[in-house]
Amino acid sequence: MILTTPSISTAQNPILFLHRKKISYSYPEIVFPAKSMATTENMKRSGRTAPPMSASEARVSLVLALAAQASSLSQRLLMDFASETAKYVFPNSRFESRSFEEALMSVPDLETVEFKVLKRNDQYEIREVESYFIAETTMPGKNGFDFTGASQSFNALAEYLFGKNTKEKPMEMTTPVFTRKTKSEGEKMDMTTPVISRKAEDQDKWTMSFVMPSKYGANLPFPKDSSVTIKEVPKRIIAVVAFSGFVTDQEVERRESTLRTLLDKDPEFGVKDGASVEVAQYNPPFTLPFNRRNEIAIEVERQQA
Repeated sequence: MILTTPSISTAQNPILFLHRKKISYSYPEIVFPAKSMATTENMKRSGRTAPPMSASEARVSLVLALAAQASSLSQRLLMDFASETAKYVFPNSRFESRSFEEALMSVPDLETVEFKVLKRNDQYEIREVESYFIAETTMPGKNGFDFTGASQSFNALAEYLFGKNTKEKPMEMTTPVFTRKTKSEGEKMDMTTPVISRKAEDQDKWTMSFVMPSKYGANLPFPKDSSVTIKEVPKRIIAVVAFSGFVTDQEVERRESTLRTLLDKDPEFGVKDGASVEVAQYNPPFTLPFNRRNEIAIEVERQQA
């Protein structure tokens, strides 16, 4: 269930698409008003028949029945809307703030990747992330956050999530959306809650992925779109830096360079060979810049003693 140029658009933060869930309702059978059972029984005993309903009475009965049905449906729609809205109005507080900037960040109360913090300092955090499944697609552009490439990739993933799959079954939204650099050798991806995009160093390619709801495990429906693939991300350790505002390719490049420099001095954890950067975006596009939570992450491993 969570991207281009720094403008507020569905591509900048594609989670907006995920609100477009297909909600189906079964409509109750329309029952027209009738005479009371007592009156009907009396007529049978006396041999009389009920007078036919006039055209105007039939129209009134139909209007009343439709009004009752519409009222019931509206109440259900309102309850669903309130339930979904509450996930964003009352954000998740699972992240510990290390600065005033992080204290202002909010994260929707949606399912996300499970992890535990192994180490934390003023600059970054080391997490052990549990395995999870993702739906992934390769982005067509050379950048991870251009409008066209992000929109096309997000739409393909959103369609899968909302029912364009072999079971034609819509699934729950998660967060964040991952955008990630990839390698041509076909490295395995590790992601979920956010939408992830990653880049292929030698091909200038990025991938975007949605984290799949954990309740499905490996029993996920297959995508109908051949550009979307399902993968399992194994358990791993990552170094993470959080930041607010809008994500751009230049910002990702700058923060990745800073994080790698910091990790070079870490006596306990070092960057894993071949590790590429991934970006997690947690918020819908209507979120104010200073309330947004974005993360830069690089896979690491414990240093040899």
